[in-house]
Amino acid sequence: MTIGAGSSNAYLDDAQVREIVAAALEALPVLDQRVLILIPDGTRTAPVPQMFRYFQELLCPQVKALDYLVALGTHPEMSDGQLSKLVGAKVVEGRVGETRIFNHQWSDPAVFATLGRISADDISVLTSGLMSREVCVTINRLIFDYDHIIVCGPVFPHEVAGFSGGNKYFFPGIAGPEIIDFTHWLGAVITNYEVIGTESTPVRG
Repeated sequence: MTIGAGSSNAYLDDAQVREIVAAALEALPVLDQRVLILIPDGTRTAPVPQMFRYFQELLCPQVKALDYLVALGTHPEMSDGQLSKLVGAKVVEGRVGETRIFNHQWSDPAVFATLGRISADDISVLTSGLMSREVCVTINRLIFDYDHIIVCGPVFPHEVAGFSGGNKYFFPGIAGPEIIDFTHWLGAVITNYEVIGTESTPVRG
């Protein structure tokens, strides 16, 4: 299902954007649920303050909890001041009112849950023989404390995954360092020329 509108020669105004966000949220069964929203860090260009404002306005009255996790990958953690600029609201000790904004603490092993392992044989198939090694797949265990997860971020051509957005917010966005390092090395081995702007890549697969 696609919700939205667009134009090749005009911009959506604030009211139109709010209408689209409202329609998308109405389609989600989030009443009295705990909701976590994955957002990009300050290295990405996106209207995060606008989206944050709408999420707070439209979701807070109906959900049990509304929090955010910054999909840092292995980028540096963001300070309260940097988070304030990112979301367009004053963040104090990682909070805006009752809403918490978490940094993905990729360097802390205690943060992660292990989902499983991709065998060396499967890696060889996925990479057309370019690489053959077992990879442990871990992800930030915080996501398991919530009933619904929303990904809010831009889609751009990306030199590692082909395109940013979607699943990339989980892997490598909030994944463990092993799977992050592996996907980036794989993208480098395939080469930027083959990866960037490609819809289906081994990294996204």
